[in-house]
Amino acid sequence: MADPVARPLVSVICLCYNHERFIAEALDSVLAQTYANLEIIIMDDCSTDNSVGIIQEYVRKYPQITFLSTGTNQGNTKAFNMAWRASKGAYIIDFATDDVLLPERIAQQVEAFEKLDETYGVVYSDAEYIDDNGRHVRFHCQRNKAGEVISFAPSGDIFHHLLGRYFICPPTMMMKRKVFEELQGYDETLAYEDFDFWLRSSRRYKYFFLDAITTKRRLHTNSLSQQLYKPGDRQLNSTILVCVKAERLVHSQEEKSALTRRLQYETRHAFLTGHYQQAEQFLNLLRQHAGLGPVYRTIHLLNKLKVDLRILRVLYQRLLNR
Repeated sequence: MADPVARPLVSVICLCYNHERFIAEALDSVLAQTYANLEIIIMDDCSTDNSVGIIQEYVRKYPQITFLSTGTNQGNTKAFNMAWRASKGAYIIDFATDDVLLPERIAQQVEAFEKLDETYGVVYSDAEYIDDNGRHVRFHCQRNKAGEVISFAPSGDIFHHLLGRYFICPPTMMMKRKVFEELQGYDETLAYEDFDFWLRSSRRYKYFFLDAITTKRRLHTNSLSQQLYKPGDRQLNSTILVCVKAERLVHSQEEKSALTRRLQYETRHAFLTGHYQQAEQFLNLLRQHAGLGPVYRTIHLLNKLKVDLRILRVLYQRLLNR
């Protein structure tokens, strides 16, 4: 067996913000990895609960853990950039401390990377979704009775796929350090990182789907992903900025069609959730990119009038029941 220290160093960037309920289980899952050559960095984004107290207990018990703080609350993208720039690993995992790594996660992904050539920059996998209490909710991938993945999970040059649809569970990703170095990390002007990172990295590097359940992703009401489309959430504005950037990355007709589908999807969801200003911005991008067909001209009119289709549906049901 090869000396574990000779294996590539993997940096696990543990991002914490008010995760006191979950952080012990999260850190235990990192410490329980079967892969030995780890760098564990905890970056706390100025939690206001007892997260820091729990982290300090782990640092005292496990001196191999590095504990950093942002000093003032910075948000996910800035906090992560501070941490990865302080890291040394050849591979990097962006790990929120309300999630859980399965014991073989890192070993499996490093093994997958070592079989791939230099054109690959990201390995992603299947995941199990759990609730606040750790109970099973569902799996990310759909499988047939034989256990084979039947949902969309491509490998290779997948830029156009990532442009047109969502299919990756973000916390399952392991990324080469040089991807971050070339991209200069996450875009700190954005409220969330996934979509922008996918597009910028997949324009340069291939992705590989590892057919394994490697991660438990926690679904709870306070998670960032659950805030999308809620009043005051900044993520939708970030999606607009990413779509503007995406226009400059598109090279082929296939990619142009994928961006059209993305803009149509984002327009519908912004309008149907009452985000009329953002819907107008998506409509303007769609008009410039591919033009507005009859459906989106109608949405444009309804959006100008700020018509709430949810209210119309309620009124329609009441009329039917009279």
